[in-house]
Amino acid sequence: METLIKGLSQEQLELLPTEEDIAFYEEHGWFISKKIVPDEILDEAFLGAEKFYSGERDATIPYATGYSDWKPGDSDAVRNNQHVSYRKKELRKLLLPMVGAIAAKLARSRGTRLYEDTLVYKAPIQNNQSGGAVGWHTDYSYSSVCTSNNMLSAWIPFHDVDEKRAPLVVIDGSHKWKGNEHMRTFNNQDMKDVQNSYFESGKKVVEVPMILEKGQVSFHHGLTIHGSYPNRSDKFRMAFALYLQDYDNRYQVYKNQGKQVHHFLDQMCRKLPNGHPDYTDPAIFPTLWSE
Repeated sequence: METLIKGLSQEQLELLPTEEDIAFYEEHGWFISKKIVPDEILDEAFLGAEKFYSGERDATIPYATGYSDWKPGDSDAVRNNQHVSYRKKELRKLLLPMVGAIAAKLARSRGTRLYEDTLVYKAPIQNNQSGGAVGWHTDYSYSSVCTSNNMLSAWIPFHDVDEKRAPLVVIDGSHKWKGNEHMRTFNNQDMKDVQNSYFESGKKVVEVPMILEKGQVSFHHGLTIHGSYPNRSDKFRMAFALYLQDYDNRYQVYKNQGKQVHHFLDQMCRKLPNGHPDYTDPAIFPTLWSE
């Protein structure tokens, strides 16, 4: 019988990042796990994603704007649907304690909570077609209302991802650069233009594709610049991206050019006595793992 320690089996504990792995993450801004997501969970989540795309929901978000939500009839080059784990129970099963524990160890945190998630899909793009890229950006740019700059993302593909199948690509060490905390350039498909406009001058640009086998997960720092190129394979590419809070994260008021910024989930979560959103609300921001 397996002995559970902090919700993980002994076998799982042996898959957690070592101190050397954590030091690598802190230096480079990314990390690739061993196989940690069982095939049966991925396969069930994949079926849930197909049901979601066909319009099936277990819950709904009570407003229609402020977040990405692909629907049939929109372009297949890049599909993005946010907060799907809230709306489809099969995707909720990817909020795995093992994923949360690895993220917590990398962030040197007591635990991790979900902030938001995105179901991402790319159709194959032929050589004579345009579109299908996700522009260089940082995830932290879309969470300026968070106090922590230690948040990180987990990227979980539903299948093997090689270089042709539009892997996530990170810019090695870019989480240490200046000026990338406001790179809200997800939708700018001109990768060179973003690079010229936002990348810190004089820094060596090293692109690292996250080549993953089914069951592996890549992690990257919230300030790591990343994006992806069009899918040049003959198969679709689908993954589930989790943006995770370290346990110290809280809400903060943030203004852009004098106008207060709000996250689309601020309206759904419970409120603190001062009226601010409570980013520890388990109904919206569930804990994946804690000590």
